[in-house]
Formats: sequence, C-alpha cells, structure tokens
Amino acid sequence: MDKSLNFTAYLIYLPIAIMLTWYVAHVLFKNSKTFMLEIFGGKADIAFSTNRLFETGFYLLNVGFALLIMEIAGNVYNGQVLLERLSYKLGGFSIYLGVMLFFNLYLFFRGRRIARQRARQYEAANKISANPA
Repeated sequence: MDKSLNFTAYLIYLPIAIMLTWYVAHVLFKNSKTFMLEIFGGKADIAFSTNRLFETGFYLLNVGFALLIMEIAGNVYNGQVLLERLSYKLGGFSIYLGVMLFFNLYLFFRGRRIARQRARQYEAANKISANPA
C-alpha cells in the first residue's frame, strides 16, 4: 500500500493558496475603490465596475498560478518532508502574491497621478479661456 502523503499535501496546499488569494484580493480591492473614484472623476458606476474587473482578473491570475505550481515533486513519506515542501510552495506563492499586490498598487497610484495631472491641465485651460488677455 502506498503511504505517500502527496495527496494530503495537495489537500493542504490548495485551500491555503485560495484563502491567501481571497484575503489579498479582498483587502486590495476593498481599499482601491477610493483610487478608482478619483481616477474616474467621481463616476461611481464606471469606477466600481472597473474595480470589479480588476478584482476578477486578479483572482484568475493568482488562482491560475497557484494551480500551475501545485505539483509536489517526489514522494512525501513523512510529516517533516510534508511541512518542508508545503512551506516552500506556500512561501513562493506568498512572495508572488506580494509582488502582484504591489504591482496593482503601482497601477492604482499611476492612474491616480495621471487623473490629477489631467484635472490640473483642465483647470489651467479653463482659467486661460475664462480670463483672455
């Protein structure tokens, strides 16, 4: 009888990876609504719709990556090896999630900066047209 713990490793890895993905997405996209409202000039419908689309893409990318790297190399026959392999897999996935989090934050801050620049340009153009020389 095969006493490999590989299947057990998968049963542990997958729920943890999915919960980590859910937690990061939940925190990121709950707090990004403010950025989206500013980026889209207070238009709540487009801001929240876009935020939801970003969130869906985040889930697809990260759950897909978690599934892609799920393979546990070699047979796992004892608890020590099980924990070591899981910590390696989950640690790598956590680093990847952190990179994705910061990439999304970069996109939000970049969008916010561009929206502010456009607003300043719009205000400057209106001041010039309102006060002709």
